[in-house]
Amino acid sequence: MGSAKENNPPSSSMSGTNLARPASLALFLIIITVGIYAVVQAKDFLYPLAFGTLFSYLLFPPANFLEKKGFPRILAIITVLLGALFIIAVIFFLFYRQLQGLLNNFDSLKTNAGKNIELLQNQISNWFGIKDNGLEIFLKKQVDQFFGGDMNGVGKAFTATTGTVFRIIILPIYVFLLLYYRTKFAYFILKLVDRKSKPTAVKILRDISHVAARYMGGVTIVVLILATINSTGLAIIGVQYAILLGIVSALFNYIPYFGTLMGGAVPFLFVLLSTSDPGYYGLRVALLFMVVQFTENYILTPNIVGGNVRINPLVIIVGLVAGGMIWGIPGLLVIIPFLAILKIIFMHIPSLNPYAYLLGIKGTRKHSIHLGGLLKKLHLRK
Repeated sequence: MGSAKENNPPSSSMSGTNLARPASLALFLIIITVGIYAVVQAKDFLYPLAFGTLFSYLLFPPANFLEKKGFPRILAIITVLLGALFIIAVIFFLFYRQLQGLLNNFDSLKTNAGKNIELLQNQISNWFGIKDNGLEIFLKKQVDQFFGGDMNGVGKAFTATTGTVFRIIILPIYVFLLLYYRTKFAYFILKLVDRKSKPTAVKILRDISHVAARYMGGVTIVVLILATINSTGLAIIGVQYAILLGIVSALFNYIPYFGTLMGGAVPFLFVLLSTSDPGYYGLRVALLFMVVQFTENYILTPNIVGGNVRINPLVIIVGLVAGGMIWGIPGLLVIIPFLAILKIIFMHIPSLNPYAYLLGIKGTRKHSIHLGGLLKKLHLRK
C-alpha cells in the first residue's frame, strides 16, 4: 500500500507535464492568430510606420555622414530628407506628365483595346478552331471596367490613391522623427535588457542598421538604374508613355525574384491592348525585359545589393505570399527586409539560433551543383 501511494505523485507530475505541452502549443497558436489578426486590422496604421522605418534606414548613412562632418542632427536630417524629396518630386513630375497624356487618350486606348481583343479571339479561332471560348467577353468586360468613366477601374484606383494622401504625407514626418530619436530608441532597448545582455543588444542594433541600410540603399539604386534602362528601352522600341511604364515596371523590383517579371508584365500588357500592331511591339517588349531580367539578376543585384539579406528562397517566397495576403502590395514591399531583421535577432539569441538557421541559406551547400567541380570530375573520368 505504502509503495503504491509513493508511486502516485510521479504519475501525477508526468501527467501534468504531458498536459502542459499541448496547453503551451495552444497558447502559442492563439497568440500568433491574434497577432496576425491585429496586424491585418491595423494595417493602415502599421504599414506607413513600416515604410517610415525602412526609409529611415535608407537615409541613415548620408545623415550620419553629415553629422560626422559637423552638421547638427536636425540640419543633417532635413538636408538629406529634402534631397530625397527633390529626387522623388522630379520622378513624380515625369510620371505625372505622362500619366496626364494617358488619361487624355483613354477613349482611343479603349478603342484599340477592343480591336486587339477581337484580333486575339480571331487568332485563337484560327489556331485551335475554337469559335467561342468566352475569352473575348471576359477581356472586354475587364477593359470596360478599367477604361469606364464611372467609379470602376481607374476611378477606384484614383480614389484609393487619394485615400492614402495622409499616409503619404506623414511618411517624411515618420522618417525625420525616427532618425532624430534613433539614439533614444537604442537606449530604450538597452534599458529593457539586463547588464549581461547589453553587448548582445548593441551588436543586434548595429547589425540591423548595417544590413537594412545596405539592402535598402542597394535596392533603391537598382530601381533607379532599371527605371532609366526600362524607359530608354521602351522609348527606343517606340512605346507610348515610355517613362511612365519604365518607372512603374522598375518599382516592382523592390519585390525579390518576381519584381522584374511583374514589372515587365505592365508594359507588355499595355502594348498588347493599346497598340495598332500588338505582335510587333509585344515581341520587342518581351525581348527587352528578358535582357533587363538578365542584367538585374546577374549584374546589378549581385554587385550593388550583394548578399546582405541571405534568406533562403523558400522563406522569401512564403514570406511574399504571406505579406501579400496580409497587407497586399505594401506587404510584398516590406516583408523581406523585416525577415532579414528577424534573422539577425535570431542569430544573436542562442535559444533562437535554430530559427535563424531555418531562415538562412546554410545547410544546402553539399546538395548544390558546383559547375567547376562537375567539369573537373568529368575531365578526370575521361
